[in-house]
Amino acid sequence: MQHIPFGRSGLSVSRLCLGTMTFGLQCDEAQSISILDAAAEGGIDFLDTADVYPLGGDKDTVGRTEEIVGRWLKGKRERYILATKCVGRMGPKPWNQGMSRKHLLEAIDASLKRLGTDYVDLYQLHSYDPTTPLDEALEALDTVVRAGKARYVGVSNWPAYKLARGIGRAELKNFARVASVQPRYNLLFRSFERDLLPLCLEEGIAVIPFNPLAGGLLTGKHSREAPPEDGTRFTLGNSAALYQQRYWHKREFETVEAFRALAKDAGLSMTTLALAWVLANPAITAPIIGASRPSQLADNLAAVETPLPADLKKKLDELTREWRAVDAER
Repeated sequence: MQHIPFGRSGLSVSRLCLGTMTFGLQCDEAQSISILDAAAEGGIDFLDTADVYPLGGDKDTVGRTEEIVGRWLKGKRERYILATKCVGRMGPKPWNQGMSRKHLLEAIDASLKRLGTDYVDLYQLHSYDPTTPLDEALEALDTVVRAGKARYVGVSNWPAYKLARGIGRAELKNFARVASVQPRYNLLFRSFERDLLPLCLEEGIAVIPFNPLAGGLLTGKHSREAPPEDGTRFTLGNSAALYQQRYWHKREFETVEAFRALAKDAGLSMTTLALAWVLANPAITAPIIGASRPSQLADNLAAVETPLPADLKKKLDELTREWRAVDAER
């Protein structure tokens, strides 16, 4: 497994990051452990989770994913780079969510308890909370770092202008530097190429994109002629509507079919080719991959060892050019 610098920091991470949002709902604990084992065997030593996971769960499942990851890490924590996220709703009170100092300082302690560790390597704001002053959130993250509870801090689902402001305010106030951003990015969602990714290249911000396979649509396993398959992100819990709204449309399926033909001509699986395209962007640090069973990891791992020929990348860029202008909320 290749490793790569984490933006402008002194940290290096594996070229792929294992996402865990399916653990505890789509995947039971035994299945989750087998996926973690397979990822580790493949050389992935960068793990991403969140306090609100599993995605698609409810108030009774919140935090379960961190607990599963924590039990797996017991006795080998020092061998992995561990990232988690906060901001999502974690309780019934209005202050049990958001970017307030109160919530962030309580959320990190709760995550550390579930993960069974005294620190995380990367602590991220899962989304932007417009009700909290930015300086308050950045100061709270700085407090987390100074307390030794996180080594680096980052953000997720922030557009370029908000990230730029966060970078500037942290520099001005001498707070812990924003080290990374976690955006959605794949062949069917390329709008961040216009501003966010160039900003990250210029500022040395690590980019760890989620949904590199568009929730599984780019693997080719779904058909527009049939309803979404049970047990996938398009049918699970309260995330089903989100994923269908993002990707389950006629034009996306037309693009996938054209992509299928290109993958066949190249002699590559659709998964490997889709991920190799993401990795070919110089702004990308480590795509966050997911799996519902260990066997799915093989095609993901192959992408790291599959350099994308310039002519094939050009064809993929042209095929999906319309998705550079897609509505960012879709």
